[in-house]
Amino acid sequence: MNLSSGILNAITDIPGLLAGHAQNREAGTGCSVVLCPQGVVAAVDVRGGAPGTRETDCLEPANLIREVHAVYLGGGSAFGLAGAQGVMRWLEEQGAGFDTGYGRVPIVPGAVLFDLNIGRADLRPDADMGYSACLNARSDEARQGSIGAGTGASIGKAAGPERMMKGGIGTASLAASGPGDGGLMAGALVAVNCFGDVIDPQNGAIVAGTLSPDRRSFADSRLLLATAGDTGGGPFPAGASTTLAVVAVNAALSQSQARRVAMMAHDGLARTIRPAHTLYDGDTVFCLAAGPLRADPSAAGELAAAALERAVLAAVRRAESACGIPSRSDIFGGLST
Repeated sequence: MNLSSGILNAITDIPGLLAGHAQNREAGTGCSVVLCPQGVVAAVDVRGGAPGTRETDCLEPANLIREVHAVYLGGGSAFGLAGAQGVMRWLEEQGAGFDTGYGRVPIVPGAVLFDLNIGRADLRPDADMGYSACLNARSDEARQGSIGAGTGASIGKAAGPERMMKGGIGTASLAASGPGDGGLMAGALVAVNCFGDVIDPQNGAIVAGTLSPDRRSFADSRLLLATAGDTGGGPFPAGASTTLAVVAVNAALSQSQARRVAMMAHDGLARTIRPAHTLYDGDTVFCLAAGPLRADPSAAGELAAAALERAVLAAVRRAESACGIPSRSDIFGGLST
């Protein structure tokens, strides 16, 4: 299968989707949205041990709801879930939502990451910030780095805050043939805020993560975790991480099939984050089936996982330092190595 990036190399290469971000740089937090006001089939798969989510039960195939109108990703830990209310308000103004007969109710599942250790813990995403992210949403949004839900994201926390690095937002897309020729395409948007290190799966090298004491090389989070010993849960801050992702495919899938795509897309996290899905992460992947194409769910899942791999790498390569946390480019220079 010949894989090539979409025109924007972003989740917005999937027709009908808009992405938007809002942030408070002083507070070191923000939120991101993927909008689909027309409604698309959606599913979710949660693998981390410390998730913070909303409206995920409605995505179970046995339940009534089949379509969502947006997915919300936010900082602020559980406080940041409030931002989804602003997304609902914007969608209601557009006339989007599930028709109850008494009014339309926008369906906005979402998840949050922990960034209270960055900037100001008393300022978190709220309804106004979620609304602003919708106002900022565009069909050609492709920015990456320290924006939106990635504003306060950090990675590599196995040796404490003084040796972690900056995470951020990444996005990518992949087409199974040439972009724009009507074939299967997958896109991904991710906020990388992981406990572990980010790995280049092509060579196994650490791209960013827990720094060594001299802060000029990497300590290897996996080894630090493995040698921490039996401390009744580990010497690590519980729930202080989490990587959040939205993957989308231009295919018509059932909710069960979309769930399979979300499950397979987690492989993209596992191939680029080491260790992934720990007790200290709330790793969550949403899948949007946003297109008319007939496609095999397994093919869509593998393409989504590959797009998510690229998005994770882009997130840390484009991240900027903030609140005293260094980025990869600060320490090692360049974006591509």
